[in-house]
Amino acid sequence: MTTLQEPQARPLDRTASLDDRVAQVTPVLAGHAGRHDVDGTFVSESLDALRDAGLLAAAVPTELGGLGAGPRELAGLQRELAHHCGSTALASSMHQHVVCFTAWRYRRGLPGAEATLRRVADEGIVLVSTGGGDWTHPRGEAVRVDGGFRVSGHKRFCSQAGAGTVMSTMASYDDPEQGRRVLNFAVPFASEGVSVLDSWDTMGMRGTASNDIVLEDVFVPDERVLANRPYGVIDPPLQVIGSIAFPIVSAAYLGVAEAAFTAAVDSVRQRSDSPTLRRQVGLMKHRLQVAGWALDAALDMVGEDPAPSLDVLTSVMIAKREIALAGVEVCDLAMEVAGGPAFFRGSVVERCYRDIRASKFHPTTPEETLLLAGQQLF
Repeated sequence: MTTLQEPQARPLDRTASLDDRVAQVTPVLAGHAGRHDVDGTFVSESLDALRDAGLLAAAVPTELGGLGAGPRELAGLQRELAHHCGSTALASSMHQHVVCFTAWRYRRGLPGAEATLRRVADEGIVLVSTGGGDWTHPRGEAVRVDGGFRVSGHKRFCSQAGAGTVMSTMASYDDPEQGRRVLNFAVPFASEGVSVLDSWDTMGMRGTASNDIVLEDVFVPDERVLANRPYGVIDPPLQVIGSIAFPIVSAAYLGVAEAAFTAAVDSVRQRSDSPTLRRQVGLMKHRLQVAGWALDAALDMVGEDPAPSLDVLTSVMIAKREIALAGVEVCDLAMEVAGGPAFFRGSVVERCYRDIRASKFHPTTPEETLLLAGQQLF
């Protein structure tokens, strides 16, 4: 009797290019994506494959043992991964953008950056961001104590929380001199008072294991506080973080929509003479191409080493909005084009149809983006 073998990554050639490394891992992603979606379990095999291929260190500078990828290369990486597993692409994008921002900090000689990047390259540690659920109004409070702060809070949408080593997070702090502030800091998951809840049971992106994290009186020493920012404001550090992060995150969603498009078109080649079908396919191609242009333009504005700019961040958010709305429309059309078979669980189109819905929840939401853009004119 023949035993089916699970997809495995081939032994890695350490001189391999980024594209070669991606090609090595994609069979693993595709081979496990459906099962994790059905079970609502974390894409652990895919994360291991990314680590083994050196892709978790893609954004680490080469002199520290990484691949030296910038925002554009990282966006391309996540977009391609999403063609095979949206959950892997989205979950790992949260790690990648934190590493990319840490590299930005390293280039400016900021404390702690080099040590973190070396751990990513040497140990394959996973960094977890809570910024999407925190943004300008963090879920958590910090209280000053000797040598640092005590922090308590309940964090939501923390992708790959169970696999994380260190979280990049924030909390509100009532400074007696400056008033309400936001502290950004790093917290090891092994810290006393940190717990990960089994809370992720969702419509889509089920393999990301974006579970809640609870911090209960966690001690954060002064040296782990990376920024002290105004509360409720998209200030310069947050402008840089958002400008780096959201093209990478958006690229994962664009990849999901592209996967739905490809699967739908491949499923109907036998009846491609239908004028209605051809128009729907043409509309999908139109929406994807414009969304791709939006992503490219945003990445052009961000560059490899962005300076703080609210104008750049706003443009990134506009591109993200276009990708989210186009992605939802494309996945809706893909369901219509593919017809009844796409309605069944296990269909790539059906999974993409659900996964793409999460694109609207990242800050700023499509409606908030319009407000942000309009405010720049007055």
